[in-house]
Amino acid sequence: MIRQYFIFSFIFLFAFTLQAQERYQSDWFDEISVETYTYSTKDGENLDLDIYIPQGDNETERATIIYVHGGGFSGGARDFDDVKEFCNRMANYGYVVASVSYRLTRKGEPTGFGCDCPVTDKLNTFNAAVEDVQDATFFLIENREQFGINPQKIILAGSSAGAETVLNTAYQPPYCYGLDSGPVSFAGVIGMAGAIPDTTVIYDESAVPSLLFHGSDDNLVPYATAPHHYCDKDQPGYLILHGSYTIAEKLEKLHVPYWLHTTCGGGHEMASKPMKEYLDVIVDFCYTYVLKGDGEDRRTIVEGKQDTAKYSPYNFCEE
Repeated sequence: MIRQYFIFSFIFLFAFTLQAQERYQSDWFDEISVETYTYSTKDGENLDLDIYIPQGDNETERATIIYVHGGGFSGGARDFDDVKEFCNRMANYGYVVASVSYRLTRKGEPTGFGCDCPVTDKLNTFNAAVEDVQDATFFLIENREQFGINPQKIILAGSSAGAETVLNTAYQPPYCYGLDSGPVSFAGVIGMAGAIPDTTVIYDESAVPSLLFHGSDDNLVPYATAPHHYCDKDQPGYLILHGSYTIAEKLEKLHVPYWLHTTCGGGHEMASKPMKEYLDVIVDFCYTYVLKGDGEDRRTIVEGKQDTAKYSPYNFCEE
């Protein structure tokens, strides 16, 4: 009788372990529900998010991905077809996924978000978007029981302007969301062609595991450290930004795990390309680096010809 109980317990434990391993590693759910909520109202504008939830799931504390779209802070939308496809795919793996709208403060502005946009306006734009993502996060955490969310396992992901937003948000010190457990940090961040204006914000208490996609020849958001849009010093929008390569260097010094995914000669298409062509990398990062906490410094190089006449060369990009 004791032997039978042992065998039954072993089989049950094996089945449970197998299920735990497969969730977040492979397609696990066929049906995903999508609902829209208003998480805040600012300047008379409702800011909404679409939340993707696996159906038939009994888990009550699920890892969550918050995705922020690109568009130069003047366009883009949380429900573009490529965004919906990405969110559905990640929800298939068992994540709760929220695609967030935020204030497009450069919409309709004649100076846009390039070299004619004053630096002060650029920084204010970053700050407004960060504030909106923090508010969206607070909404999700406040309703965590309804959505089945684990507040300690929230991953930020974003493309282009969205990448700039999530990187600036993720590298904040632990933030208080009204939890009894106290302030929490984001569990990880995925930046697709993003950058930040100040690397000093990344330190021991603010650094988190990071997956950083970038092309070495991105002419809008610098791969390493260079002016935003490569503006000239005498232009109003001259602002030094620190891209994926520089962020990775800082994380390495802090001994915080990162995955730098470089496409040599790649341009700003790396803001959207990873959601389809490198989904396996995103899945691996989320599971290994964030959920298991087993990540290590990794640099992936996709070969290509770099325009060394215009962009700073890196030895690993030389053919």
